[in-house]
Amino acid sequence: MTYCVALRLNEGLVMLSDTRTNAGVDNISRYRKMFSWEAPGERVICLMCSGNLSITQGVITRIDRDLNKAAKGESVETILNVDSMFRVAQLVGDYMRDMQDRHRETLQAQGEAADASIILTGQRAGGMQRLFLIYSAGNFIEATEDTPYFQIGEHKYGKPILDRVITPATPMSEALNAVLVSMDSTIRSNLSVGMPLDLSIIRTDTYRFAVNRRIETDDETYAELSQQWSEAVRNAFHTLPPAPYL
Repeated sequence: MTYCVALRLNEGLVMLSDTRTNAGVDNISRYRKMFSWEAPGERVICLMCSGNLSITQGVITRIDRDLNKAAKGESVETILNVDSMFRVAQLVGDYMRDMQDRHRETLQAQGEAADASIILTGQRAGGMQRLFLIYSAGNFIEATEDTPYFQIGEHKYGKPILDRVITPATPMSEALNAVLVSMDSTIRSNLSVGMPLDLSIIRTDTYRFAVNRRIETDDETYAELSQQWSEAVRNAFHTLPPAPYL
């Protein structure tokens, strides 16, 4: 399975994804679910995906194919040359819809799910930072001030901390802790989500990645945060008043 989360804050964008793909208890693999493209000083784009792996890999292949065509001088719209992040979302939605039209019927005939979803985020020069959630049909919604984050995959275990903490005004350092705790809670409660993790951060109006790194299983900083959060939850529980109704 998958867990991916992205936040749109006043200070910038934060994205985190796991790398575990589960096709049964005896068929667990690692696949990258976060992809990034950058034209320094002009635009920066990050994409995370969940659902049917063949569908989402097809979308990524289509994106890179058109980028290669443009690099050779062909006249083609790409995520790096269109005039808005909204148009980028439309392009990715078109790729998703094409892949669904091509493969959904065959996949379903074999008893396989074709559903997939994509989180798309980024910023281009002269525009605002944007955050979109793209569905299997190619349609999409955008994050707002009231809902400044999106999750895909196994989101239920990591949602409570985000609901309690995240607003657009949340400082970047606190937001980073929140997404890491959100992921840690999910990993502890769901075996289909696992390390290593991919983390990206884009600060507002910089048009480049401030952070774009992998967090491995032996990462001491992540392990310490996980331990401290567990201790904090246990300590908070023990400070509750005696249970009523007994």
